[in-house]
Amino acid sequence: MVTTMQPNVLILRAPGTNCDLETAFAFERAGAKTERLHVNRVLENPALFERFQILCLPGGFSYGDDVAAGRILGNQIQHHLADRMAEFRAEGKLILGICNGFQILIKCGALLPPDAELGPPATLTWNDSGRFEDRWVELGTDGEKCVFLKGIERMYLPVAHAEGKFVTRDRAVLDRLDADGQLVLRYRPLSERTPAVADGQVPFPDNPNGSMGNVAGVCDATGRVLGLMPHPERHIDRTHHPRWTRPETETTGDGLAVFVNAVEYFR
Repeated sequence: MVTTMQPNVLILRAPGTNCDLETAFAFERAGAKTERLHVNRVLENPALFERFQILCLPGGFSYGDDVAAGRILGNQIQHHLADRMAEFRAEGKLILGICNGFQILIKCGALLPPDAELGPPATLTWNDSGRFEDRWVELGTDGEKCVFLKGIERMYLPVAHAEGKFVTRDRAVLDRLDADGQLVLRYRPLSERTPAVADGQVPFPDNPNGSMGNVAGVCDATGRVLGLMPHPERHIDRTHHPRWTRPETETTGDGLAVFVNAVEYFR
């Protein structure tokens, strides 16, 4: 999709969302205009989607992650906004889900549509550690399908989640997603001294949740919908880096490129 416009970004929030301000700031730093709207406003007037070119579901704990992370807001979208979301995507627009937003996109079926007979192809479940993990991770990108990751080879970003383990229904689903270029972001070893493990699985804590295939982010078949567990909005400036005072630190944070790519897609 090629235009010369400054894209409008809808930051969709719910009770418990707590990364909406940072995410809006990141998009604005990248050159977009943003508006934060409570899901109730959109449920009352779904036509609001027409005003925006990018939809972002930010991180946090929507509805307190009751039942399961992202489940309640995911159900609201699935039952009341699915048609609007489908139209939004069909119009060539972009959708980004960060952490809890990734969980929501998985739960509502907007990222990986469920099979009519077998159900969802994948989910995000509890970390292998059984606890909330808050740490920095090394990430590598796979393929060039995803709009948000264009030109990015690696990123160093923080994660903060308890239910971030990506699990597919079976190995065949994982292999199919891999072959289709949809497993676009993976955890990588933080050090060359990280011991090798079976099947290429990166060990804890470098893979902070035990995700199958070390998956940290997934895109849809079009490459215009991305869900990822790490937080790019928390590393858009060099001072966000835990070792920012050292001379080798980059001048901008690794995560900023994700938002710049989204904005540049419309220019």
